[in-house]
Amino acid sequence: MTSSKSAPTLALALACAALAFSLAVCAQAQTVTYLTLGGPNGWEPFGSVVQATDGNFYGTTALGGNGNGNVFRMTPSGEITSLYNFCSQPGCTDGSLPDTTPILGSDGNLYGVTITGGHREVKFGNNGVFYRLTLAGQLTVLHDFCLVYGCPDGANPPGIMQASDGNFYGVAGTNTHSILFQITPSGTFTTIHTFCAQPDCLDGDGANAPPIQGRDGNFYGTTDSGGTEGGGVLYELTTAGNYQVLHNFCSPEVQCPAGSLPNNIVQDAKGNFFGTTIGDGAVFEFTSTGEYKVLDNPAFPVERPGELQPILLASDGNLYATSGGGTPQDGGNGLGTVFEISPKGMFTPLFVFCGCGSPPGGYSPAGQLFQGTDGNFYGTTMFGGETREKFGTVFKLTTGLNPLVETNPVRGSVGQSVIILGNGLTGSTSVTFNGVAAEFTVQSDTYIKATVPAGATTGEVSVVTPAGTLNGNPQFVVANQ
Repeated sequence: MTSSKSAPTLALALACAALAFSLAVCAQAQTVTYLTLGGPNGWEPFGSVVQATDGNFYGTTALGGNGNGNVFRMTPSGEITSLYNFCSQPGCTDGSLPDTTPILGSDGNLYGVTITGGHREVKFGNNGVFYRLTLAGQLTVLHDFCLVYGCPDGANPPGIMQASDGNFYGVAGTNTHSILFQITPSGTFTTIHTFCAQPDCLDGDGANAPPIQGRDGNFYGTTDSGGTEGGGVLYELTTAGNYQVLHNFCSPEVQCPAGSLPNNIVQDAKGNFFGTTIGDGAVFEFTSTGEYKVLDNPAFPVERPGELQPILLASDGNLYATSGGGTPQDGGNGLGTVFEISPKGMFTPLFVFCGCGSPPGGYSPAGQLFQGTDGNFYGTTMFGGETREKFGTVFKLTTGLNPLVETNPVRGSVGQSVIILGNGLTGSTSVTFNGVAAEFTVQSDTYIKATVPAGATTGEVSVVTPAGTLNGNPQFVVANQ
């Protein structure tokens, strides 16, 4: 087993860099710190951030760099720099307008999509690209969308995910419907499902987020139109290609407590799915037994927080999300709220965005929150910050959760190599998969490479470091066990 030289942990770096952030003064119970975006580092960020093997955080802005969007890097000490400016190549063949956060691939590179740009010399181009970006800033376009009339390979993809088979999956629109596609790491594109195959789109259409891979290996996701009511569906697509609708959401044209126009979903260790809806602001659970429930605290007023964003399942087992609005009843003021909701439906507002303070903070959060390996939550606001132009911010919400480790991927087979992210990993003496010891190599203070051991079963990954034991979230799922 080899190890790199020691480096400061993320927690220590954050503590030492407190002066680099401005403390928000809008709430008392939680601690929120902001870092202002603007100028060449980007403005109006979409989505959240993702943590990479170097311990830094990465995100995208819609109008950063040269005005066509960029990928930015934020160090644990709070320094933001632009890693790559889109539309840097003639004709924007490298893509433009990335409106979703890149993901960390199993090879340690970043992968993402843009909704415009691409090979404009092709008549039907300029509909987005799928790209790979190294942490050194080298970008490679792996696929151009909509290069043929009718866009049979889709256009304007809203995000990407990587499954345990190493391939990437996402959704995109065509001239008449939406598709679910697969792209191999080398760029080979395959449509694996076409939505709206039934009359009146009873099977759903308009997918607005990539699917997730469930604990059983199948794909699950939502659409924001179609279904029996027209408000979208929750669907399952098996690895054999069998598609079924699991739930139909309400029509967006009528008020409905059960919600309509769903965001993307998450799954817990028991196999239950959770999500939020844009229409009527519902937080819902779809149980492993097929029951649909709205998770609202009975004591919570009728007025729910507006503009709900996708939900996050954190290491404490609770759900966290932001809203772009909020009412006086739930502590909101129209500029955004961070809230926590227990799996049983206990709703707790944690922080209200206000754009206030000295210097001022951010407001209008967008996208799913991200939990770093330091245990804190990270996100972005589209507006606010110190600059006169209010270009937006990156924020950190500290609630006291413990540091953890995160595996990439979160599902794999015995013998498969996985990345384990964390802090203070130099000198680690043990890695276990649900109690079974694994072979591993410490690559740096912020990541380990490990091999899923024979005899491993689905459960928690744990790493024994010099400072103590770090446990993983979410559970690692051992396939074909």
